[in-house]
Amino acid sequence: MRWFESLEAKLLAAVCGVALVSIAVFAWVNIRYERADRVDLMIREASQFSDTVKRSTHYAMLQNRWEDAFHIMNTIGKQEGVAKVRVFSKEGLILFSTDQTEVKRVVDKQAEACYACHAAERPLERLDLPERTRIFPGPGGRVLGMITPIYNERGCAGSGCHPSPEAKRVLGVLDITMSLAKVDEEIRGITQRTLAFAGTTILLLAMILAGIVRRGVARPVRELVEGTRRVAHGELTHRIPVRTVDEIGVLAASFNRMTEALGKAQGDLDALVATLEQRVEERTRELREAQAQLIQTEKLASLGKLSASIAHEINNPLSGILTYAKLLSRKLRLGPPDAEGVHTALQQLAVVERETQRCVSIVRNLLDFARPREPSFQPVDLRKAVDEALSLLANRLGIQNVEVTREFQPIPTVRADFGQLRQAIVNILMNACEAMPKGGTLRVVTQEVSRPGDGIGQTLSPTGKTGSPVRFAEVAFSDTGQGIAPEHLSKIFDPFFTTKEKGTGLGLSVVYGIVEKHGGRISVDSRVGQGTTVTLRFPAADPGAPGAT
Repeated sequence: MRWFESLEAKLLAAVCGVALVSIAVFAWVNIRYERADRVDLMIREASQFSDTVKRSTHYAMLQNRWEDAFHIMNTIGKQEGVAKVRVFSKEGLILFSTDQTEVKRVVDKQAEACYACHAAERPLERLDLPERTRIFPGPGGRVLGMITPIYNERGCAGSGCHPSPEAKRVLGVLDITMSLAKVDEEIRGITQRTLAFAGTTILLLAMILAGIVRRGVARPVRELVEGTRRVAHGELTHRIPVRTVDEIGVLAASFNRMTEALGKAQGDLDALVATLEQRVEERTRELREAQAQLIQTEKLASLGKLSASIAHEINNPLSGILTYAKLLSRKLRLGPPDAEGVHTALQQLAVVERETQRCVSIVRNLLDFARPREPSFQPVDLRKAVDEALSLLANRLGIQNVEVTREFQPIPTVRADFGQLRQAIVNILMNACEAMPKGGTLRVVTQEVSRPGDGIGQTLSPTGKTGSPVRFAEVAFSDTGQGIAPEHLSKIFDPFFTTKEKGTGLGLSVVYGIVEKHGGRISVDSRVGQGTTVTLRFPAADPGAPGAT
């Protein structure tokens, strides 16, 4: 912000402007008053001077000694400041003048010395002081003219030189002209001193006001502005010094109270945020634990559903093992076997070993499926997880006469936890089996797809730019079961939602959680009476890696 745009400049301009106008008006009035006073004083002096001349020559004129009267006038006219002394007759004839060249001349009655009396049709016999005064320019500057009527008296008529006063009231006019050079010089001096005083006063006033405004207004306002900036940047411990008790001091104190309240509120907010973060962490941990428990619960539920078919699957090889064991025991009781008997026994023991390995494999897969463990994200071939899940349910699929069709195409590896992927697939396969109680066809298809980057998998498999093509590994499970009603389709992922009499409603909810946790997407397409297709899509572990074969 430039200085002339500041509050300090505006206050100084306003106050100094008012002071300038006030002092200028005062100076103008004072100069006019002094000028009028000096001129008025000069007029009074001229009037007194005229009376003095008139009285000084009165006696000589009564004695009809004109030479003496004119001599007195001439002597007085030589005083400093007297420009000219003249005597006019009533008809305008100059009877006497200190300027001898004017004597015996007749002046125009419209001249400045005669105009006051002869402006009207009938000459005036009485004039007030202002009407007897005139100021006009002269050769050396302004001059003041004063006319004094010389009235006829009884004494004048008695001397025989004038008619009676009744016949002629005014005998003539005494005209005195005085120079105003000294008065004008005094007025110029007064004007210069007044202007200098006004200028000095304005300058001192501006300096004093500048100091007052800067100390009392500008500095506190700058401190307030700086305080607001620092508080805006988070310095809630900043305080503004309170130096006065006026409005600005009250504002500074209010600002400090506001900052203190903000600091307290910020502290409370920070404590709340810290507590909230701790609570969020606790809730997140609880949710993870609950999700892990939910997954384990669903795993055990799936294990319970598999137990019958697995028991049947284990029972067959165990029956064969028991039969061969009894047969070998009976033969050994009869005595040592011959060569052919040894060969037959070895064949029977090979069958026992093979069936035992089969039972061990079944139990190992079952234990591996049921055992809880920490998630471990590694590159995984999705088709392997599908194969193991199908192996776990092979006996049940066979019992229910469900024909499995595999259409495995090359797909990229995905970054995932193998056990959780297998559990999600087992849950989907279990739902497919339950949807086809009287048999049917289960079609499993894997393929690679590419889609524009829409945020899927960007956490686990960044692609660099949002919107660039992303490779996915996709597996679809299509059954020929009874399908899902449209009004239920939007609720199938809700926990504990089920349409089965003995269902828990957690199967697809767990699947949804596992897929979302791996940055994938799950979609379900179903038609009542035709079947259901569940599609899982996971981002490739390495977008630049070739597809798995």
